[in-house]
Amino acid sequence: MARSNQNTIKAGAGNTILKAICYIFVGSFAIICLFPFLLMISSSFMNEHEILTEGYKLFPNQWTLSAYKFLLNNPTTLLDAYRVTITLVIVGTSLGLFFMSMAGYVLNRKDFKYRNFFSFFIYFTTLFSGGLIPTYILMVKYLHLKDSFLAMIFPAMISAWSIFLMRNFLKSIPDSLYESATLDGAGDFRIYWQIFMPLAVPSLATVGLFLALAYWNEWYNAMLYIQTAEKYPLQYFLQKMVNQTNIQTLLKQGMFIKPSDLPTQSVKMATAVLTTGPIILLYPLIQRYFVSGLTIGAVKG
Repeated sequence: MARSNQNTIKAGAGNTILKAICYIFVGSFAIICLFPFLLMISSSFMNEHEILTEGYKLFPNQWTLSAYKFLLNNPTTLLDAYRVTITLVIVGTSLGLFFMSMAGYVLNRKDFKYRNFFSFFIYFTTLFSGGLIPTYILMVKYLHLKDSFLAMIFPAMISAWSIFLMRNFLKSIPDSLYESATLDGAGDFRIYWQIFMPLAVPSLATVGLFLALAYWNEWYNAMLYIQTAEKYPLQYFLQKMVNQTNIQTLLKQGMFIKPSDLPTQSVKMATAVLTTGPIILLYPLIQRYFVSGLTIGAVKG
C-alpha cells in the first residue's frame, strides 16, 4: 500500500512538472507571437528620425502622434473607407454563408442525383481558373460591374474549399433528422434553415471568419474595378495614403518640413494598426467554434 501511494505521489509530481513545462512553453510562444504586434504599435508612435537612425523599438525615446495625424488629416474620407469595408464584410459574409451553406447542404443530400457531377465541377475550379484577363472582361464587359460595389463582393463570395467544408460538416448530422422532418411535412428549405443551419454553427463561424477576413483585407479588386474615391475600401485607401507620404504631397498641402521628419515608416505602422485592430477583435467571439468547425467531418470523404 505504501509503495502504491509513493507511485501515485510520483505520478502526480510528474504530471505537475509536465504541466508547468507546457505552460512555460506555450506562454513563451504566445509572447513571441505577441511581440510583432507590440512592436508595430510602439513604432507607430515613433519619430521618423529615430526610426531611421536607431530602428524600430518597443520603447521609443520620444512618443509622437505625427503618423496618426497624417492619416487622420481628412477623417471624412477615412470614415467613408471604414463604412465601405464594414459594408463589404457584413453583406459579403452574409451572402457567402447563405449560398455556400445551401450548396453544401444540397451536395450532402444522398437523394440528389447529380451531386457527384456538380461536386466535380466545383472541385475543378480549385485546379484551374480562367485567369486575370478573362475575369476582367467578364466583370467589366458582360456584367458591367466597373466602379460597382458588387465588383468587390462577387469574386470572394464563393469558395470551393468552404463549400466542401460545409458539406463534410453536414455529413456528421444524422439523416434521421431529415427523414423525421420530411414525415412531419417540412419542405427542403425549411429543413435546411430550421434544422441543419442551427446545428452547423461551428462550420458557419469558421467559414464566416475566413470570409470576413477576405473582405476586410480587400484591396486587389478595388484596384482593378473601382474608380470613385468614395467607394475605396479601407485597405486600398490606406495603401494610397502610404504611397502619398512623400515631400511632393506634403508641399502641395502647404507644409514645409525636412525630409527626415516625413512620417513615412511610422505611417506604415500606423496603417497596420488601423487595419488590423478592429478585425482582430472578431476572433475571440468565434474562437470556441473555430477548431470544431475545421475538424468535425474532416475524416469523412
